[in-house]
Amino acid sequence: MQSSHEKTKIVVLISGGGSNLQAVIDQVANGTIDAEISLVISNNPDVKGLQRANHAGIPTALVNHREYDSRDSFERELIRQIDSHQPDLLVLAGFMRIFNAGFTNHYAGRMLNIHPSLLPKFKGVHTHERALQAGDKEHGATVHFVTSELDGGPLVIQAIVPIKDTDTASDLAARVLVQEHVIYPIAIKWFCEGRLTLDGNQVCLDKQPLPKEGIAHHANS
Repeated sequence: MQSSHEKTKIVVLISGGGSNLQAVIDQVANGTIDAEISLVISNNPDVKGLQRANHAGIPTALVNHREYDSRDSFERELIRQIDSHQPDLLVLAGFMRIFNAGFTNHYAGRMLNIHPSLLPKFKGVHTHERALQAGDKEHGATVHFVTSELDGGPLVIQAIVPIKDTDTASDLAARVLVQEHVIYPIAIKWFCEGRLTLDGNQVCLDKQPLPKEGIAHHANS
């Protein structure tokens, strides 16, 4: 639990537009999330997410993976940049690089990701197309702690979105994204309040173990 005068420090990693970053910036700004975003790092130059951070007065850094000869050297520089700010929490907001176990272990229990599917279904990419192809009735997004298994860490909260007969992948993606902006700030708020913890592989909220699928948040549309 953070003391009242010391805000939780967050570093956010992005690769693109940063709409989830914006949702967090907004809730930090209005006091819903009691935290300070110390740094936003992108692995891609000239993305809108960096503009969002600059607009909010948040320091930014570019660690372009194309400039490193190995994943190890890229991750070493990421760790150097992140740890220079000594964050309590690392937030992945559309960060499209896969980490080595050394990186995920370094931030074990203090790194969150949001994935656009109801994990463990549809790990990886093209989740909306895959949900439609599978004939699923529901789709959504999942906030989870990050482990060395891709999109495989323990689940915190899931937004469940009904699939409509008329949905295209882009329709579905748009509705899921709205819910991502709801549930990610909730999970981050819980962490910053000291309520959300990871003990081994078990997620706890207010010291109570969560079910394997996390907490369900049902969207109305």
